[in-house]
Amino acid sequence: PGPNMGPPGPNMAGPPGSNMGPPGPNMGPPGPNMAGPPGSNMGPPGPNMGPPGSNLGPPGPNMGPPTVGPPLRPPSTMSQQPQARPVGPPQPGGPPPGGMMQPQPQPPTSQQQPPYRPPMMGAGPPQQPPMMGGGAPPPMQPPTSMPGGQGPPPMMGGPGGPPTSLSGPPMMGGGPPPMGGGMQPPPMQGGMQPPPLGPGQGIQTQPPRPGMAPPPMHGGGMNGPPMPGGPQQAPIQGGMGFTSGPPVNNQRKSLDPDSMPNPIQVMQDDMRAFSSGEFFTDTRGKVPPLVTTPFITRDMGHAAPNFIRSTMYTIPDTPDMKKQTGVPFGLVISPFSQTKDGEYPPPVVNLGELGPVRCARCRAYMSPFMVFTDGGKRFVCSFCKATTEVPQEYFQHLDHTGQRIDKNERPELCLGTYEFVATKDYCRNSQEPKPPGILFAIDVSYPMMKEGIVQLISQNIKEILRGLPVDTAAGHTKTNMKVGFMTYDKSIHFYNISPRLAQPQQLAVGDVEDMFVPMAEGLMVDATEAEANIDSLMEQLPSLFSDTRETETILGPVIQAGKEAFKAAGCCGKLIVFHHNLPVAEAPGKLKNRDDRKCLGTDREKTVLTPQTKFYNELGQECVAVACSVDLFLFNNAYVDVATLSQVSRLTGGQVYKYTYFQPDLDGHRFIADLTHNVSRPIAFDGILRVRTSTGVRPTDFFGAYFMANTTDMELSSVNSDTAVTVEVKHDDKITDEEGVYVQAALLYTSVGGQRRLRIMNIGFNVSDQMGELYRNCDLDTIVNFFAKQSISKLMESNPKSVREGLMQQCAHILACYRKNCASPSSAGQLILPECMKLLPLYTNCLLKSDAIAGGSDLGCDDRAFAMSCVSSMDVSSSVCYFYPKLIPLHDVNPEESHVPSQIRCTVEKLRDDGVYLLENGIHMLLYVGLAVNPAWIQEVFGVQTAAQIDIDKTRLVDRENPLSRRVTGIIKELSANRSRSMKLTIVRQRDKLEIVFKHFLCEDRSASSDTSFSYVDFLCHMHKEIRAILS
Repeated sequence: PGPNMGPPGPNMAGPPGSNMGPPGPNMGPPGPNMAGPPGSNMGPPGPNMGPPGSNLGPPGPNMGPPTVGPPLRPPSTMSQQPQARPVGPPQPGGPPPGGMMQPQPQPPTSQQQPPYRPPMMGAGPPQQPPMMGGGAPPPMQPPTSMPGGQGPPPMMGGPGGPPTSLSGPPMMGGGPPPMGGGMQPPPMQGGMQPPPLGPGQGIQTQPPRPGMAPPPMHGGGMNGPPMPGGPQQAPIQGGMGFTSGPPVNNQRKSLDPDSMPNPIQVMQDDMRAFSSGEFFTDTRGKVPPLVTTPFITRDMGHAAPNFIRSTMYTIPDTPDMKKQTGVPFGLVISPFSQTKDGEYPPPVVNLGELGPVRCARCRAYMSPFMVFTDGGKRFVCSFCKATTEVPQEYFQHLDHTGQRIDKNERPELCLGTYEFVATKDYCRNSQEPKPPGILFAIDVSYPMMKEGIVQLISQNIKEILRGLPVDTAAGHTKTNMKVGFMTYDKSIHFYNISPRLAQPQQLAVGDVEDMFVPMAEGLMVDATEAEANIDSLMEQLPSLFSDTRETETILGPVIQAGKEAFKAAGCCGKLIVFHHNLPVAEAPGKLKNRDDRKCLGTDREKTVLTPQTKFYNELGQECVAVACSVDLFLFNNAYVDVATLSQVSRLTGGQVYKYTYFQPDLDGHRFIADLTHNVSRPIAFDGILRVRTSTGVRPTDFFGAYFMANTTDMELSSVNSDTAVTVEVKHDDKITDEEGVYVQAALLYTSVGGQRRLRIMNIGFNVSDQMGELYRNCDLDTIVNFFAKQSISKLMESNPKSVREGLMQQCAHILACYRKNCASPSSAGQLILPECMKLLPLYTNCLLKSDAIAGGSDLGCDDRAFAMSCVSSMDVSSSVCYFYPKLIPLHDVNPEESHVPSQIRCTVEKLRDDGVYLLENGIHMLLYVGLAVNPAWIQEVFGVQTAAQIDIDKTRLVDRENPLSRRVTGIIKELSANRSRSMKLTIVRQRDKLEIVFKHFLCEDRSASSDTSFSYVDFLCHMHKEIRAILS
């Protein structure tokens, strides 16, 4: 129900049912600080959403005495919206109208409504603080109910029942760990027993699935480990907490966040499960460790997870079953992901003139999946089943098992990832490529000079060029890449830095309408040979333009000039542009200021998030035609229209970096670190990526930074070690388990040394007709990455509300299908989650609140477009941390240790006034300092006596030559080292105005900035309600 529901009116108070209809999701939690009279905005919790706790609270509905008839029915299918159906007497405080609970007569409010407190209407004394709300106290107070909680737990079964009940907590468990096997609820299980299936509306279920026991869940609490034998589901028990019997004297019921599925616990359990630190890819359909688990891969025939991750490793055998579950089949491919220490880089196979051996029909490349027949003279393709003759030069005899006797000597017959040297047929115009180049285009207008950016680039470029990548796979020991320089404001200046000249020469082009490159050679040179001229140019640049007063700049012609330069040089490569203002000078690509942050979050959002002209999209395609990739480094102090400019980078496989309000002393080190990484990381140029699949499935949708001229090939003018492209695969037909599903991603590219090669990545999946197998073999982190990219792509066509609702519906749909088809019978009051997806509600809520998908007027158009650009080509390890940031306590670190301390849950509940916490999400890094921190700690780390004296304008910590200071700066360094961008450190003191920024990233809490956001607890309750609606 209602996601679509829209925010309830401001003051929702009306009778619940009333207009409120279910408050829509977006309605979410009541306003930040809900505390107000409950009624306030919150109004009755709508059915669907109920206020945060709302749904939670009331006892019962679902759980309730078993009697309540088919409780669920109301909101019927998910899709429909709940229409505000008056659900029964809207009791004032009562349960949220709506599905969740049937109106049971219950004493109004009082107890119910828990967290929410709205004493509203008639209810009893307001009860505790209003939940989550912003300010409000933490949601959870000891939930009373929880078993351990204070007061007598409301028992489950009514006073007498076993207390267990969790009552309150709706879910999860506070209750006793579910007993065995997590599954069948032992009677106690969440206390629920009463209603056996309760009104349960038939949650039918399959017999417990075989074995699989999941790793124990967290601490029992949530549902305890489901134990081995049981099916693996985490019954989040306790049903959504509704307690069943009469409420016990207004105790406030609410869920205990600690009893809900906990991401930190899941990460730790996975590390324990893979404590050997090695993952062998020896069989198809093997689910890899989480991206948060440190491990190295032993390639034994399937590509390592750092190259290809899938959302599912057991594929449903029919399109119908896949549709029923709602789980997408998506692949996140990072062809140049860096290999870790201890892993072997993909070997290069050179078959000389013969070139790569391929299937005659579908053109798949030789791989371990091919089957040799006829004594080794032919092979059967595992992708299209056709038979191809083995070329004479490639022939080898088979052994008694039908394998070639040279199988283990040929990488393409025994490894998942390897490379082939390409022949001339694979090159542009059938000519061997020249080594690629990097062309730097530097804006030298007034703000770039005044802010010291040009000076910074000039001072550091020599050192940065020392890090140009070397093609070690081709046996090179020094870089072959060429470099060149241009500067521009309203006109463009080219520099001839040929080593044959005594000093660099500048040639200016003022006519930017029809761009051309005024020199035949000398623009792109070998960095070591022309070192003297590059040094001389860099020394002169700052003084050449020191008197400029030009503030209007161009950008379109600069990129055209770069494209023409690569074309003239006959090489591929990348153009790195350092740019400041919105390009408003009269020239192609001129833009107007259309900044209007009020559109964000509304149906008009597309008007500021889609490009304002087609110019940059067309320019991007022209760049792809000459294999020139474009990276933009933006130093804007005002609106610069990232949404439009970023199109050039998106289409060419480039990247956008943004340093708003740049100050060299605060941001210089971060910019230089980014530029150094950008230039030195592994990269390939002029790439074409094609994904082939075995019969029955095919790739249909693509996300990321690339250009497609047809339906199968993604053209990547450059592809680096940090970016990923994402592919959705759909069924054409029924598939069988004997055959499995095979995928081969082949990237044809030009290496940094100028060699044309193919990187081949193969992976195989199991197929099953058992839905439970699919739920047991999913990778949630990859699903979240996929949903994020899919949502960003949908935002460009539809409106934010329908995208948000679609995400919620998909989450509810996946979980309802599991509940209906795979979980063992249990009362409707329980929220049952599949073990490997128990964090789906948490992560879905994080997606809904993230800057990329929901950034509103407090963020601004450029920041929102920038976040969308970053997420659309993120790999899985970056997206996990982006949506659920790492929060690390620093106040109790041991100076003797060296590892990064374990992260804690992202909620204000876990912060102490005497604590110091570091939060990072790969883009931002914040250091939160409580007001009661031990002064000795402050003195050692910041060099001042109290938190109030810390200089919060500083963006990095100085090593103060003592063990604690070294330990803290070491942790920050290590966290930054693993990220593709360097993060600006923002110091936030408790109760300072920046505190709201820090709290914005605590994704388990309600966000203060938006009225549509839920806390984790509320969202879980909301999902439970939606699932029940679907099932009824």
